[in-house]
Amino acid sequence: MMRLPVNRTAPKSCVLECRERLLRFEERTLVMGILNVTPDSFSDGGQFLNHDAAVAHALRMIAEGASAIDIGGQSTRPGYAEISAAEEIERVVPVIERLRRETSTVISIDTYKAAVARAALEAGAHILNDVHGLQGDPELAQIAAHFRCPVIVMHQEKTFREEAGDTLDKLRRFFDRSVAIAEAAGIASEQIVFDPGIGFFKTLEQNLEIIARLGEIRRWGFPVLLGASRKSSIGQVLDLPAEQRLEGTLATTSVAAWQGVEMVRVHDVQPNVRTAKMIAAIRATILP
Repeated sequence: MMRLPVNRTAPKSCVLECRERLLRFEERTLVMGILNVTPDSFSDGGQFLNHDAAVAHALRMIAEGASAIDIGGQSTRPGYAEISAAEEIERVVPVIERLRRETSTVISIDTYKAAVARAALEAGAHILNDVHGLQGDPELAQIAAHFRCPVIVMHQEKTFREEAGDTLDKLRRFFDRSVAIAEAAGIASEQIVFDPGIGFFKTLEQNLEIIARLGEIRRWGFPVLLGASRKSSIGQVLDLPAEQRLEGTLATTSVAAWQGVEMVRVHDVQPNVRTAKMIAAIRATILP
């Protein structure tokens, strides 16, 4: 099995080619807005299930500075109920089609089903975001390669919290497999983004350690996306419900941005954009 490189100080490229559009990481951490077109997501389930409401919310996040919108029609909250691919397609594709007409912002499809990924990319989505890191549905990597789109490979392993060993070493073994699958399908390494999967089968201590060590993950040579917004780890630290976790989310964005992380995936776009810009300005005073 191939091994990830360890001698890079930053990802290979500062530009992510999202089909006909680009995401540029040179200046600051970018913000990806979360659009859950679901009735049961852990934080905002049911708010944007209606297509008109979903599109309006996406346009609002774009106006607030989102560089990309991540659209999901299947909740992956703990204990979620799986829906059919057909129902998921009905939730997400009309929203993608409308956003393609109304904005030039990059659109990501958050799905682990091949049929949904294909339909979303045919409708014009630019990025495939897979919570199983291409290690679930074997068709996903082939579909991403066919559409020549970037893939966000998220880490989740059910045995992670109990398995012995260094937290990042365990993450790295998972990403080894994801990269091997991607490259075997014909996905260029420059089109792969790592998401360490905060909140997925990890203890509070593991989640916090991963956030503190994001800079080490970046040195593996791939862009990193942090998805910690309103997560239960913030709730555990602050003893607050999901709707009151903004300050905790901004803290995770600050730590990520200070370490040069390329993107954060969040519910509250404007305050996170402002936080990332401020951190970038401070970092610029000490970087060559």
